[in-house]
Amino acid sequence: MAWNLAGSYSETCSCELMCPCNMSFDHGATYDFCRVTLAFNIREGTVDGTDIAGRKVVLIADTPKLMTDGNWRVGVFIDDAATDAQFDQLVQVFSGQLGGPMAGLAPLIGEMLGVQRAAIDLQDDGLLHSVRVDDVIDFEIEDIVPFGVETGEPVRFSGMFHPVGSDLTMAEAKRTRISAFGVEYEGKSGLSKSDFSWAA
Repeated sequence: MAWNLAGSYSETCSCELMCPCNMSFDHGATYDFCRVTLAFNIREGTVDGTDIAGRKVVLIADTPKLMTDGNWRVGVFIDDAATDAQFDQLVQVFSGQLGGPMAGLAPLIGEMLGVQRAAIDLQDDGLLHSVRVDDVIDFEIEDIVPFGVETGEPVRFSGMFHPVGSDLTMAEAKRTRISAFGVEYEGKSGLSKSDFSWAA
């Protein structure tokens, strides 16, 4: 019996696994806000001649339902092993002052909640990614491997607008305890990327 078919496809469902803001900044968060923690483990790099390899940076943001409305509240942690020069250069990069992807987000920030040094521990173990910042942030996400995929390859977005890249891996939160700079929330969804690079 020969057969064939062709067409287009779409679907909707009642689950809330993925953040709508990651689909598009202007689609509106699940709730009246989107709260997110972004963790960066810098393996190599220099800023104006200052070596920043090994440094870690974590941002926490509280945004309105529509991210494009601006008025984001943002706090920044830089690992406490950073020298004064590294600290200053990283603040400039992650605030968008030196261009690059964060410069595109800078106009959306309405309030800087602070920049602090902190003990930051970032671990990647296969599909698991954990983040700890002092005693204020502690979460673990796991990349999602679709049912029936024997290679173990997780699901990846393609073509998204995100400061880290357009092809991040979809994940779900396994553990969250987040309360920093007055921003508190329970993480549910997640994204990861094993390699990212910025330049400006």
